[in-house]
Amino acid sequence: MNIRWPLLPVVILISLLVSCGCTSTAPPPSAPVSPPVSPSLAQPGNQLTPSPFPTPSGSFTLNVDSLDPGSVLPGVYSCEGAGESPVISWDGIPAGTKSLVLILDDPDAPGGTFTHWIVYNIPPDAHSIPAGQTARKVLENGAQQGDSTARSRGYYPPCPPVGKMHRYLFRLYAIDMDIVQPTADRESIDRALQGHTIQKTEFLTTFTR
Repeated sequence: MNIRWPLLPVVILISLLVSCGCTSTAPPPSAPVSPPVSPSLAQPGNQLTPSPFPTPSGSFTLNVDSLDPGSVLPGVYSCEGAGESPVISWDGIPAGTKSLVLILDDPDAPGGTFTHWIVYNIPPDAHSIPAGQTARKVLENGAQQGDSTARSRGYYPPCPPVGKMHRYLFRLYAIDMDIVQPTADRESIDRALQGHTIQKTEFLTTFTR
């Protein structure tokens, strides 16, 4: 052998270390740890889970016939047709309502706002007024009809000047009392609404002759 005797102990020591596996290498760098995922974000597409608090549903809304807001009032409800009243319906009566008041106005009338229809003391459990109401004072559901600007009871059909487009605004008021007066015009109804209106809703239509 060409190994010199002074180096023999070193060679023997290295052989022993290799055979017992005592050599070591540096550990691989640790992989980055991802932060925990919130359960509310763990849905497909990262959509949030529904809130445990339900969103309030329903609102006070008014409907005239099957019309869209801002549309033309059919001629059957005007002086050019049968002149009958349209079906009126509503949803979402607010809490605390004792009665409802319906008013139909023409704000474009030549002499100022013209009131075409007043229905008051509508029961809070009612949800509509059928079409074709007569001029009777008390309706089937117990509601009462007031006087129009023309001093006639019940529905007064729209009849604007020829060639002039007028707006016809239906308003429904939820109030906290019954109106005790036996008859009513616009002035007395306005007084009754002051300080007693819980909420109101509107529906706009137009009509041109």
